[in-house]
Amino acid sequence: MKNQDKQLTIIGGGLAGCEAAWQAAKRGVNVVLHEMKPLKFSPAHHLEGLSELVCSNSLRGESLENAVGLLKEELRRAGSLFMEAAIATRVPAGGALAVDRGLFSRYITERVEASPLIEVVRGEVCEIPEEGVVIIASGPLTSDSLAGRISELTGPYLYFYDAIAPIVAADSIDLEKAFRASRYGKGEGADYLNCPLDEAQYNAFVAELLAAEKVPARFFEKVVHFEGCMPVEEMAERGVETLRFGPMKPVGLMDPRTGKEPHAVVQLRLENREGTMYNLVGFQTKLTYHEQRRIFGMIPGLERAEFVRLGSMHRNTFVNAPQLLLPTLQLGKEPRILFSGQITGVEGYVESAASGFLAGVNGAALVRGEGITVPPPATAMGALVGHITGADQRHFQPMNVNYGLFPELPGRVKKKERRARLAERALEALEEWMRIL
Repeated sequence: MKNQDKQLTIIGGGLAGCEAAWQAAKRGVNVVLHEMKPLKFSPAHHLEGLSELVCSNSLRGESLENAVGLLKEELRRAGSLFMEAAIATRVPAGGALAVDRGLFSRYITERVEASPLIEVVRGEVCEIPEEGVVIIASGPLTSDSLAGRISELTGPYLYFYDAIAPIVAADSIDLEKAFRASRYGKGEGADYLNCPLDEAQYNAFVAELLAAEKVPARFFEKVVHFEGCMPVEEMAERGVETLRFGPMKPVGLMDPRTGKEPHAVVQLRLENREGTMYNLVGFQTKLTYHEQRRIFGMIPGLERAEFVRLGSMHRNTFVNAPQLLLPTLQLGKEPRILFSGQITGVEGYVESAASGFLAGVNGAALVRGEGITVPPPATAMGALVGHITGADQRHFQPMNVNYGLFPELPGRVKKKERRARLAERALEALEEWMRIL
């Protein structure tokens, strides 16, 4: 084991932990990266490799019109391992960036394990090291024993419930009913399979969702869902038309058999490069397994679908970042400890990796005795970190990156030009910041 004063200890081998390890190693710092898999798995994980994607294989939109697209571009320019792996393992997904989950995890695992400065230690960590620089990137599914140690530093956890969408085998989809198309013709035009529903089919489907048996929460827990991963049956409870304006919206899709836009549609996105599996887009759920097979089998084209993975729900925990963390992601009362990933209250794969990037840069600086840094607030990374560490601590909830977090542009700017101008300003600020990294 290396001297703790000369190394960076990272707890958690997910997106944030691996990105932090990679950035620290790039800066010449020895890293010990702890990952409890495969000796112990969380309720949502099943791959043995590092950086496993759980809820979806999509990293969301690529366009700079979306703040997450800008955040990905910032990470790419800054030399992110996460973005390197995503580009290397991508699968067609129209205007989104989606990856083959297995290849993605394998790519990052091989790159991290091949680094001469990173030592990967497999096994559960139950105690936080009392000395040295430590990054806690244990994720929202932190094991109970480690969570107890963290709560001694941070106080009680906050939490929300996250849900996972089902995956079906490609050869079990009825292609006489499903049609290939990307919304608005983006991508190659065949990146998604679409299962069209007429009005009667849609209304019957919603009625069954509302009446279906759900997995109950434990009696002492109040169920709080993250809006970005709301279970499909919860959305249905908000009104019969809610799904048609959400994951089942037909806008931008034309059924070639009828020449018309369907009343509603269920989109299936490629899950792997081989094209053997598809993910039900936006169909996170807490229905019981029996009900999932029955009700999702009502979708035209999925009557005989083989479910490779059924949907599930799990509790995600996070710390009260605005109360506890500095904009550098250091714990205010013990600055040798940094937090990164979804445990900080950032929500989403890209956001998690971005926080890992910053924690790795600052963790390496602390080990080397150099100055730490905060990304400019005009950047997507800076706007996101500024929000989670500066939000109202009384009502803090996880947040995806979005242009509403950015500082306003000076002067009067036309609404249709605003996002392009924000992205342009962000990338200019990023270039300046990278000169000191």
